[in-house]
Amino acid sequence: MVGLERTVVPLIARADFGLVSQTVALSFLVSFGIVKALANLFAGQLADRIGRKPLLVAGWLAALPVPLLIIWAPSWGWVVFANVLLGVNQGLCWSTTVIMKIDLVGPARRGLAMGVNEFAGYVAVSLSALVTGYLAAAYGLRPTPFYPGIAFALLGLALSVFAVRETHGHARVEARQLGPAAAQPRFAQILLLTTWHDRTLFAASQAGMVNNMNDGMVWGLIPVFLAAGLLADAFNVPFAIGAIAALTFTSGAVVAGVMVETLPR
Repeated sequence: MVGLERTVVPLIARADFGLVSQTVALSFLVSFGIVKALANLFAGQLADRIGRKPLLVAGWLAALPVPLLIIWAPSWGWVVFANVLLGVNQGLCWSTTVIMKIDLVGPARRGLAMGVNEFAGYVAVSLSALVTGYLAAAYGLRPTPFYPGIAFALLGLALSVFAVRETHGHARVEARQLGPAAAQPRFAQILLLTTWHDRTLFAASQAGMVNNMNDGMVWGLIPVFLAAGLLADAFNVPFAIGAIAALTFTSGAVVAGVMVETLPR
């Protein structure tokens, strides 16, 4: 779903809605980032409270209208709202899949679980961006490039409902094995620990924030830069953007998968 937007949405802002202000054109990134951050923040607590599978299903339900809203958007506000829903989808689904993988592999192989998740996710974003770039170059910015998004959302929802099994029981078994040491701290304590009190976790949170900030800048500015005149042939601009996004995320997938697997358990 994110791969679809990386190639096309910044171009739609100018081509379909005549947005010349980059601040306004990139407002879809702001809405996505804020909502995804909040969804990530509460996903862990909700996963313990209501279970992993319901959260995964809820995330894919939020994704269903996203491609349709962009296809039918009569104004830029529709695109911004679509990205609010995409932020909910990404925050809930990505965090929940990480949690579920960790549930399944246990404490000894958490690095492997994270590596598999990051590798698979970034490869999917790369392929999606490349395909979307080709479709946009061949058939225009709307609606064809967003047809795969409809299929992604339906497939993700169907697999979540019918194929995915709840993994919360694995975490409960692990907690019983650890005994009193596994006592669950309060949400406020976890938030303070990961953002301020523990220097290592603070550094990890800070690095993640900077990484996502850089990613957002690349997401929004590379399409604008290419469309502004780096490539003279407008037909090739969407495909060039998709190819650059695909190469960027493929290399990121390899690095993330290898590095996370080597982290201490």
